[in-house]
Amino acid sequence: MRFLHTSDWHLGRSLHRVSMLDAQAAFLDHLVATVREREVDAVLVAGDVYDRAVPPLAAVRLYDDALHRLAAEGVRTVMISGNHDSARRLGVGAGLIERAGIHLRTDPAACGTPVMLSDRHGDVACYGLPYLEPALVKDEFQAEKARHEAVLGAAMDRVRADLATRGAGTRSLVLAHAFVAGGRGSDSERDITVGGVSAVPAGVFHGVDYVALGHLHGCQTLTDRVRYSGSPLAYSFSEADHRKTMWLVDLGADGGIRAERVDCPVPRPLARLRGTLDVLLDAPALERHEESFVEATLTDAVRPAEPMARLGARFPHTLSLVFEPERAPDGRPAASYAQRLKGRSEQQVAEDFVAHVRGGTGPDERERAVLRSAFDDVRAAETMNEGTVRRG
Repeated sequence: MRFLHTSDWHLGRSLHRVSMLDAQAAFLDHLVATVREREVDAVLVAGDVYDRAVPPLAAVRLYDDALHRLAAEGVRTVMISGNHDSARRLGVGAGLIERAGIHLRTDPAACGTPVMLSDRHGDVACYGLPYLEPALVKDEFQAEKARHEAVLGAAMDRVRADLATRGAGTRSLVLAHAFVAGGRGSDSERDITVGGVSAVPAGVFHGVDYVALGHLHGCQTLTDRVRYSGSPLAYSFSEADHRKTMWLVDLGADGGIRAERVDCPVPRPLARLRGTLDVLLDAPALERHEESFVEATLTDAVRPAEPMARLGARFPHTLSLVFEPERAPDGRPAASYAQRLKGRSEQQVAEDFVAHVRGGTGPDERERAVLRSAFDDVRAAETMNEGTVRRG
């Protein structure tokens, strides 16, 4: 069986307020063309179809058009909800849509019920595990703790239990939306840390032939059978060096895997430039970035006059301007607020604040637990209130 593994479309997302809808439409054109030209049997979409729970109408139209085109190609499509999606909204009409070969898996309770696919070698059981917010699904899976590993492990127990009832030789696929240990994140993924832990071990997926992961935006291979497709487009400058692809995977009769990366179209490359303003404006080597989306980091000791306008004359698609003077005017090395926060979690930032207001005394273990619980409650509340339309 040949399937195409993709994820993290984030329909409706912008890049520094620049709409990405045209680029997303071009990607979906490419997806449908790949299905046709490479004779794909099934498309797997591992979550974050939309960028937010209540997507703009233009994004909904794009999604609707994609489903109609995939159905017209006669290709089976299995899709799960991610942490950015509203599971309820994405799952509306799932029973009717399934008749067209589009299978939406958004209900955690249905983790152990597969979409049955088949080829000349026999059956393939395809299990969709939507994003599992631990605080909301703990009771469903009778997990002792509201932790990612506990609820995902319980969901996989259901998968393996169902698979054990299938005929000999039945092959298996799993779609999941999670942060799996060994994966490399970027700045554009929403934090899903719970109880101070965000990652689950890859071993939780043992016993299946292929795991199509979503959530992390970089294409990566954790094991031969556990892979992230990554997002089809770059959604932050931290992804400037990503090669955006989908996985074209052949599943053999014996469960063997052969995978190939299929490049996605690049509407406009991203470039991260660093140096003094004069250097950025004059360096011949930067000519190749003049039509790129640009993040410029200026290292001038003193902030130059009208930097954005001057950069825009050479780099008209400059989207982000950062000031990081290599030395402050008094000669001491300077660290920006962004530098001080880089790589630090919300929990660490909060603990640093407590230490700051106490004159250097950080929180004790009980206070750390209170902070962790508060962040967990906020994330759970955001998920529970995903249907509320924000007015502003």
